Amino acid sequence: MSRFASNVAAGAAGLALAGLLALSSAPAQAQGMPGLGGGPNPVEVNADQAIEWHQDVRAYVARGNASAKRNDSTVYADVLTAYYREVPGKGNEVFQLVAEGNVRIVSPSQTVFGERGVYDVDKQVAVVTGNNLKLVTRTDVVTARDTLEYYEAKDMAVARGDALAVRQSNGDRLRADVLIGQFKKMPDGTTQMERIDGSGNVVVTTTTDVALSDKLVYSVADETAVLLGNVKITRNDNQLNGEAAEMNTRTKVNRVIAGPATGGRVMGLLVPGQEPGTPGAPASGKPGAKPAKSSKP
Repeated sequence: MSRFASNVAAGAAGLALAGLLALSSAPAQAQGMPGLGGGPNPVEVNADQAIEWHQDVRAYVARGNASAKRNDSTVYADVLTAYYREVPGKGNEVFQLVAEGNVRIVSPSQTVFGERGVYDVDKQVAVVTGNNLKLVTRTDVVTARDTLEYYEAKDMAVARGDALAVRQSNGDRLRADVLIGQFKKMPDGTTQMERIDGSGNVVVTTTTDVALSDKLVYSVADETAVLLGNVKITRNDNQLNGEAAEMNTRTKVNRVIAGPATGGRVMGLLVPGQEPGTPGAPASGKPGAKPAKSSKP
Protein backbone atom coordinates (compact mmCIF):
# COMPACT_ATOMS: atom_id res chain seq x y z
CA MET A 1 0.00 0.00 0.00
CA SER A 2 2.89 2.33 0.62
CA ARG A 3 3.65 2.42 -3.12
CA PHE A 4 0.05 2.92 -4.14
CA ALA A 5 0.44 6.66 -4.54
CA SER A 6 3.48 6.83 -6.78
CA ASN A 7 2.58 3.87 -8.94
CA VAL A 8 -1.07 4.51 -9.69
CA ALA A 9 -0.38 8.19 -10.26
CA ALA A 10 2.38 7.28 -12.67
CA GLY A 11 0.01 4.88 -14.40
CA ALA A 12 -2.57 7.61 -14.82
CA ALA A 13 0.01 10.05 -16.08
CA GLY A 14 1.20 7.48 -18.58
CA LEU A 15 -2.30 7.32 -20.01
CA ALA A 16 -2.53 11.09 -20.30
CA LEU A 17 0.88 11.61 -21.87
CA ALA A 18 0.42 8.80 -24.35
CA GLY A 19 -2.83 10.43 -25.53
CA LEU A 20 -4.67 7.12 -25.73
CA LEU A 21 -7.73 7.32 -27.97
CA ALA A 22 -8.29 3.62 -28.63
CA LEU A 23 -11.83 2.27 -28.28
CA SER A 24 -12.53 -1.32 -29.24
CA SER A 25 -13.70 -4.64 -27.86
CA ALA A 26 -10.30 -6.22 -28.44
CA PRO A 27 -7.65 -6.24 -25.69
CA ALA A 28 -5.97 -2.84 -25.45
CA GLN A 29 -2.40 -2.20 -24.35
CA ALA A 30 -0.24 0.90 -24.19
CA GLN A 31 2.98 2.14 -22.67
CA GLY A 32 3.11 5.62 -21.22
CA MET A 33 5.94 8.07 -20.80
CA PRO A 34 7.42 9.18 -17.45
CA GLY A 35 4.88 11.22 -15.54
CA LEU A 36 3.56 11.72 -12.02
CA GLY A 37 5.35 9.56 -9.53
CA GLY A 38 8.77 10.23 -11.04
CA GLY A 39 11.29 7.89 -12.57
CA PRO A 40 12.17 7.13 -16.17
CA ASN A 41 10.49 3.73 -16.39
CA PRO A 42 7.40 3.38 -18.59
CA VAL A 43 3.93 2.46 -17.39
CA GLU A 44 2.09 -0.46 -18.93
CA VAL A 45 -1.70 -0.15 -19.02
CA ASN A 46 -3.88 -3.09 -20.02
CA ALA A 47 -7.65 -3.59 -20.37
CA ASP A 48 -9.70 -6.45 -21.81
CA GLN A 49 -12.41 -4.22 -23.30
CA ALA A 50 -11.22 -0.70 -24.09
CA ILE A 51 -9.14 2.35 -23.24
CA GLU A 52 -11.17 5.52 -23.77
CA TRP A 53 -10.59 9.29 -23.82
CA HIS A 54 -13.54 11.34 -22.51
CA GLN A 55 -12.70 14.94 -23.44
CA ASP A 56 -15.95 16.33 -22.03
CA VAL A 57 -15.05 15.31 -18.46
CA ARG A 58 -11.28 15.35 -19.06
CA ALA A 59 -10.75 11.71 -18.21
CA TYR A 60 -9.08 8.57 -19.52
CA VAL A 61 -10.82 5.26 -18.80
CA ALA A 62 -9.48 1.69 -18.99
CA ARG A 63 -12.26 -0.93 -18.85
CA GLY A 64 -12.42 -4.66 -18.22
CA ASN A 65 -9.85 -6.30 -15.96
CA ALA A 66 -7.82 -3.09 -16.16
CA SER A 67 -4.32 -2.79 -14.76
CA ALA A 68 -1.63 -0.15 -14.50
CA LYS A 69 1.89 -1.46 -13.90
CA ARG A 70 5.11 0.41 -13.24
CA ASN A 71 8.30 -1.26 -12.08
CA ASP A 72 7.24 -4.01 -9.66
CA SER A 73 3.87 -2.57 -8.53
CA THR A 74 0.47 -2.97 -10.17
CA VAL A 75 -3.05 -1.61 -9.61
CA TYR A 76 -5.89 -3.88 -10.75
CA ALA A 77 -9.60 -3.01 -11.08
CA ASP A 78 -12.61 -3.58 -13.30
CA VAL A 79 -12.35 0.08 -14.35
CA LEU A 80 -9.50 2.58 -13.94
CA THR A 81 -10.28 6.28 -14.51
CA ALA A 82 -7.69 9.08 -14.59
CA TYR A 83 -8.99 12.67 -14.29
CA TYR A 84 -6.73 15.41 -15.62
CA ARG A 85 -6.57 19.19 -15.81
CA GLU A 86 -4.93 21.40 -18.42
CA VAL A 87 -1.88 23.29 -17.21
CA PRO A 88 -0.68 26.16 -19.46
CA GLY A 89 2.73 25.39 -20.90
CA LYS A 90 2.79 21.88 -19.37
CA GLY A 91 -0.04 20.03 -21.06
CA ASN A 92 -2.36 17.72 -19.18
CA GLU A 93 -1.80 16.91 -15.50
CA VAL A 94 -3.58 14.05 -13.73
CA PHE A 95 -4.96 15.05 -10.32
CA GLN A 96 -7.08 12.02 -9.40
CA LEU A 97 -7.16 8.32 -10.17
CA VAL A 98 -10.23 6.18 -9.39
CA ALA A 99 -10.16 2.37 -9.33
CA GLU A 100 -13.56 0.63 -9.21
CA GLY A 101 -14.54 -3.01 -8.81
CA ASN A 102 -12.34 -5.80 -7.44
CA VAL A 103 -9.58 -3.36 -6.56
CA ARG A 104 -6.20 -4.89 -5.80
CA ILE A 105 -2.98 -2.94 -5.31
CA VAL A 106 0.10 -5.17 -5.35
CA SER A 107 3.70 -4.32 -4.46
CA PRO A 108 6.59 -6.37 -3.03
CA SER A 109 5.85 -5.12 0.50
CA GLN A 110 2.07 -5.32 0.70
CA THR A 111 -1.25 -5.92 -1.05
CA VAL A 112 -4.47 -3.95 -0.59
CA PHE A 113 -7.96 -5.25 -1.37
CA GLY A 114 -11.25 -3.32 -1.66
CA GLU A 115 -14.11 -2.36 -3.95
CA ARG A 116 -13.18 1.24 -4.74
CA GLY A 117 -9.96 3.23 -4.49
CA VAL A 118 -9.39 6.97 -4.95
CA TYR A 119 -5.96 8.59 -5.08
CA ASP A 120 -5.65 12.37 -4.68
CA VAL A 121 -2.41 13.35 -6.43
CA ASP A 122 -2.18 16.81 -4.85
CA LYS A 123 -2.68 15.57 -1.29
CA GLN A 124 -0.83 12.29 -1.86
CA VAL A 125 -3.67 10.45 -0.10
CA ALA A 126 -5.26 7.16 -1.15
CA VAL A 127 -8.60 5.93 0.24
CA VAL A 128 -9.95 2.42 -0.37
CA THR A 129 -13.57 1.61 0.53
CA GLY A 130 -16.15 -1.15 0.16
CA ASN A 131 -16.63 -4.61 1.61
CA ASN A 132 -13.82 -6.95 2.63
CA LEU A 133 -11.22 -4.22 3.06
CA LYS A 134 -7.83 -5.77 3.72
CA LEU A 135 -4.14 -4.79 3.86
CA VAL A 136 -1.65 -7.65 3.86
CA THR A 137 1.98 -6.94 4.80
CA ARG A 138 4.86 -9.24 5.65
CA THR A 139 4.08 -8.93 9.37
CA ASP A 140 0.35 -8.19 9.63
CA VAL A 141 -3.08 -8.61 8.07
CA VAL A 142 -5.22 -5.51 8.67
CA THR A 143 -8.96 -5.37 8.00
CA ALA A 144 -11.52 -2.57 8.44
CA ARG A 145 -15.23 -1.91 7.95
CA ASP A 146 -15.26 1.69 6.70
CA THR A 147 -12.00 2.74 5.01
CA LEU A 148 -8.35 1.93 4.48
CA GLU A 149 -6.33 5.11 3.94
CA TYR A 150 -2.71 5.73 3.03
CA TYR A 151 -0.84 9.02 3.52
CA GLU A 152 2.20 8.78 1.27
CA ALA A 153 4.16 11.73 2.66
CA LYS A 154 3.79 10.39 6.21
CA ASP A 155 4.30 6.67 5.46
CA MET A 156 1.11 6.08 7.43
CA ALA A 157 -1.91 3.81 6.91
CA VAL A 158 -5.24 4.22 8.73
CA ALA A 159 -7.92 1.54 9.15
CA ARG A 160 -11.30 2.87 10.29
CA GLY A 161 -14.32 1.03 11.65
CA ASP A 162 -13.88 -2.15 13.72
CA ALA A 163 -10.26 -2.25 12.60
CA LEU A 164 -8.28 -5.44 13.24
CA ALA A 165 -4.59 -6.24 12.87
CA VAL A 166 -3.56 -9.89 13.11
CA ARG A 167 0.17 -10.58 13.60
CA GLN A 168 1.43 -13.09 11.05
CA SER A 169 4.05 -14.52 13.41
CA ASN A 170 1.91 -15.53 16.38
CA GLY A 171 -1.75 -14.77 15.66
CA ASP A 172 -1.99 -11.98 18.26
CA ARG A 173 -4.88 -9.64 17.49
CA LEU A 174 -5.09 -5.85 17.91
CA ARG A 175 -8.61 -4.45 17.54
CA ALA A 176 -9.91 -0.86 17.86
CA ASP A 177 -12.32 1.62 16.30
CA VAL A 178 -9.30 3.12 14.51
CA LEU A 179 -5.85 1.61 13.92
CA ILE A 180 -2.94 3.67 12.56
CA GLY A 181 0.10 1.91 11.14
CA GLN A 182 3.43 3.70 10.83
CA PHE A 183 5.85 2.33 8.21
CA LYS A 184 9.59 2.72 7.81
CA LYS A 185 11.59 2.47 4.61
CA MET A 186 14.05 -0.41 4.38
CA PRO A 187 17.45 -0.35 2.63
CA ASP A 188 16.05 -2.40 -0.27
CA GLY A 189 13.37 0.25 -0.95
CA THR A 190 10.46 -1.68 0.54
CA THR A 191 8.52 -0.61 3.62
CA GLN A 192 7.84 -2.38 6.90
CA MET A 193 5.29 -1.85 9.66
CA GLU A 194 7.03 -0.22 12.63
CA ARG A 195 4.27 0.85 15.02
CA ILE A 196 0.50 0.47 15.42
CA ASP A 197 -1.61 2.99 17.34
CA GLY A 198 -5.20 2.24 18.31
CA SER A 199 -8.02 4.33 19.74
CA GLY A 200 -11.54 3.51 20.90
CA ASN A 201 -12.65 0.14 22.29
CA VAL A 202 -9.17 -1.35 22.18
CA VAL A 203 -8.91 -5.13 22.58
CA VAL A 204 -5.57 -6.99 22.55
CA THR A 205 -5.84 -10.78 22.38
CA THR A 206 -2.90 -13.18 22.78
CA THR A 207 -2.74 -16.92 23.38
CA THR A 208 -2.91 -16.28 27.15
CA ASP A 209 -4.41 -12.84 27.75
CA VAL A 210 -7.21 -10.50 26.77
CA ALA A 211 -6.70 -6.78 27.46
CA LEU A 212 -9.13 -3.87 27.17
CA SER A 213 -8.28 -0.16 27.13
CA ASP A 214 -9.10 3.21 25.56
CA LYS A 215 -5.83 3.59 23.62
CA LEU A 216 -2.99 1.44 22.35
CA VAL A 217 0.61 1.93 21.18
CA TYR A 218 2.21 -1.25 19.81
CA SER A 219 5.89 -1.60 18.91
CA VAL A 220 6.26 -4.21 16.17
CA ALA A 221 9.98 -4.83 16.77
CA ASP A 222 9.62 -5.19 20.55
CA GLU A 223 6.25 -7.00 20.37
CA THR A 224 5.15 -4.77 23.24
CA ALA A 225 1.78 -3.05 23.68
CA VAL A 226 1.32 0.02 25.86
CA LEU A 227 -2.31 0.35 26.98
CA LEU A 228 -3.77 3.62 28.25
CA GLY A 229 -7.08 4.37 29.98
CA ASN A 230 -9.45 1.97 31.80
CA VAL A 231 -7.10 -0.98 31.43
CA LYS A 232 -8.34 -4.49 32.21
CA ILE A 233 -6.19 -7.55 31.63
CA THR A 234 -7.58 -11.03 32.12
CA ARG A 235 -5.95 -14.46 32.04
CA ASN A 236 -8.40 -17.25 32.66
CA ASP A 237 -10.46 -15.95 35.61
CA ASN A 238 -7.70 -13.67 36.90
CA GLN A 239 -8.01 -9.94 36.28
CA LEU A 240 -5.89 -6.83 36.82
CA ASN A 241 -7.23 -3.28 36.49
CA GLY A 242 -5.32 0.00 36.21
CA GLU A 243 -4.92 3.23 34.30
CA ALA A 244 -2.04 1.99 32.12
CA ALA A 245 -0.22 -1.22 31.34
CA GLU A 246 2.64 -2.67 29.36
CA MET A 247 2.13 -6.06 27.71
CA ASN A 248 5.02 -7.98 26.24
CA THR A 249 3.25 -10.32 23.86
CA ARG A 250 6.42 -12.36 23.35
CA THR A 251 7.33 -13.05 27.00
CA LYS A 252 3.70 -12.84 28.24
CA VAL A 253 4.80 -10.52 31.06
CA ASN A 254 2.28 -7.76 31.90
CA ARG A 255 2.85 -4.71 34.07
CA VAL A 256 -0.18 -2.72 35.24
CA ILE A 257 0.19 0.85 36.51
CA ALA A 258 -2.16 2.69 38.88
CA GLY A 259 -3.71 6.10 38.24
CA PRO A 260 -6.28 8.60 39.56
CA ALA A 261 -9.20 6.71 38.07
CA THR A 262 -8.38 3.69 40.23
CA GLY A 263 -7.69 5.74 43.35
CA GLY A 264 -3.94 5.45 42.94
CA ARG A 265 -4.11 1.67 43.25
CA VAL A 266 -3.88 -1.40 41.06
CA MET A 267 -6.91 -3.62 41.46
CA GLY A 268 -6.37 -7.38 41.17
CA LEU A 269 -8.47 -10.53 41.39
CA LEU A 270 -6.38 -13.70 41.45
CA VAL A 271 -8.18 -17.05 41.48
CA PRO A 272 -6.59 -19.93 43.44
CA GLY A 273 -5.03 -22.61 41.29
CA GLN A 274 -4.89 -20.47 38.11
CA GLU A 275 -1.97 -18.73 36.51
CA PRO A 276 -2.20 -14.98 37.22
CA GLY A 277 -2.23 -12.34 34.53
CA THR A 278 0.89 -10.68 35.90
CA PRO A 279 3.84 -12.76 37.12
CA GLY A 280 5.06 -11.68 40.55
CA ALA A 281 1.70 -10.37 41.74
CA PRO A 282 0.75 -11.05 45.41
CA ALA A 283 -0.55 -14.57 45.99
CA SER A 284 0.57 -15.36 42.46
CA GLY A 285 -1.53 -18.37 41.66
CA LYS A 286 -0.14 -20.72 44.31
CA PRO A 287 -2.52 -23.55 45.17
CA GLY A 288 -4.85 -22.54 47.92
CA ALA A 289 -3.97 -18.85 47.75
CA LYS A 290 -6.73 -16.38 48.48
CA PRO A 291 -7.74 -13.66 46.00
CA ALA A 292 -5.40 -10.69 46.36
CA LYS A 293 -6.67 -7.48 47.80
CA SER A 294 -6.14 -4.16 46.06
CA SER A 295 -2.52 -3.11 46.39
CA LYS A 296 -0.36 -0.15 45.47
CA PRO A 297 2.03 -0.67 42.56
